[in-house]
Amino acid sequence: MQTLLIVEDEKMIRQGIRTMAQRSGVPIDLILECANGVEALNLLSQRHVDVMFTDIRMQKMDGLELVRRVNEMEDRPLIVVISGYDDFSYAVEMLRNGVREYILKPVEREKIAEILRGLNEELERRNTSHSRERELGIRQIRELVENRSLSEAERQMIITKYEPYFYEGAYRICAFRYDGEYDVGDSFLLEDTSDGALVVLRDEYVSAFLKDEMSEKCAGVGGVHRGLGEIFAAYEEASLMRRLAFLRGKTCVYGEDEPKRIVETLLEKAQELLSESERTKRIQILGTEKTDDLIALWKSLFTTAEKEMLPLPDFSGAIGRDIDQILSVYRETVTEEDLETAERCRKMRHFENLTEYQNEFMDWLLDLNKRLGDRPDDVGIRQKIAQARAYIDENYATDLNMAVVSNQVSMNYSLFSYSFKQYTGQNFVNYLKAVRIAKAKELLADTDMKIIEISQMVGYENEKNFMKIFKSICGVTPGEYRKNMAG
Repeated sequence: MQTLLIVEDEKMIRQGIRTMAQRSGVPIDLILECANGVEALNLLSQRHVDVMFTDIRMQKMDGLELVRRVNEMEDRPLIVVISGYDDFSYAVEMLRNGVREYILKPVEREKIAEILRGLNEELERRNTSHSRERELGIRQIRELVENRSLSEAERQMIITKYEPYFYEGAYRICAFRYDGEYDVGDSFLLEDTSDGALVVLRDEYVSAFLKDEMSEKCAGVGGVHRGLGEIFAAYEEASLMRRLAFLRGKTCVYGEDEPKRIVETLLEKAQELLSESERTKRIQILGTEKTDDLIALWKSLFTTAEKEMLPLPDFSGAIGRDIDQILSVYRETVTEEDLETAERCRKMRHFENLTEYQNEFMDWLLDLNKRLGDRPDDVGIRQKIAQARAYIDENYATDLNMAVVSNQVSMNYSLFSYSFKQYTGQNFVNYLKAVRIAKAKELLADTDMKIIEISQMVGYENEKNFMKIFKSICGVTPGEYRKNMAG
């Protein structure tokens, strides 16, 4: 049981009932007290209460009126009346109004315990039933947003049946890449949709969710909607914004962010890159010594997508066909690891953004290219990677990214990404995290600075994100780490 409310105008009796409830053996998270019906109604209008014990005779508003008014509310507690009047008419009136128990003062402790046990069992059965219905409802909601072949009659049947389990007020849908680490609270989480994951959030929770859980993510947020009947429109908006967020590398919100308007000639030029002749060029250059030309050819395809000159589905389809041809043409060189990487690269929606996807894809191509015969200048590259590591060690607290560092050492972005991983054993993002967390550990052990200050000093503006990354690498929170080092 989460919440018990005791409504009684005599303080000593309220405290006595509280003590009996606490010693009943029934787990109760929170016990609240009110001195009259007016206070109780105000409280019930602001929060959920599982069980309410109330007296009948009270000033301002008696128990009879309180019970009548509570029965008009949508979120009603289970009610027990405690009265000093052994009047059959009172009992009949109370039971007629849905009261579960009518007991007389003086109250016996065992009677309170017995009633609480019974009500707690009822609540648990109700919660189990509600959870099952809600789980089934989530599946049906997923049908509404994914199954376009549903007839209007089928849609209306789902809406009618599961509307009671849905939000009454305004909501938004947020689409993002989900890896199971996020606290979505009181929401509907729909996983493995065509755009990653969807979470249906109450509108008032969206800002906090984006700040706390999506601070470094590229989420797509739909517009404000009401009712289950509007959920498909909400889904379409969130999906559009997620595709935009994937390309732009930042969270996009419907009504605030819009797709670029591209002139027709540029759109036609971009479509030419999807032709069979252009695909052949990209495939045939693999295995040659023209590494710079290889990078340029593939970069032009990614650039058209980045500039929104190609619809994301067209771009994704083209990459899929390129992968098929690469595996076919170079099947004698392709390894099991290549097949695994290719399979990941087919599922573009499982990457956070286009940059992350491009990094993995180009790393794979350059590695395959090297195995097919190309040998880059190892000495020159090794020196540039050493320069990059020194630059990271000096500037880890700033807003660093791979583009900044590759420019600093005058190296092509894609070649830098591939080479950095080859020579350090880590990709750029993980390497930077390791450097920042190592410095954070020093500050935690050697100073008494606050954790939020350390977070900012090592390059993290969002303290919650810093704590999450620290724990994923070290296995403990920053506070626990400091305590362990002090001990």
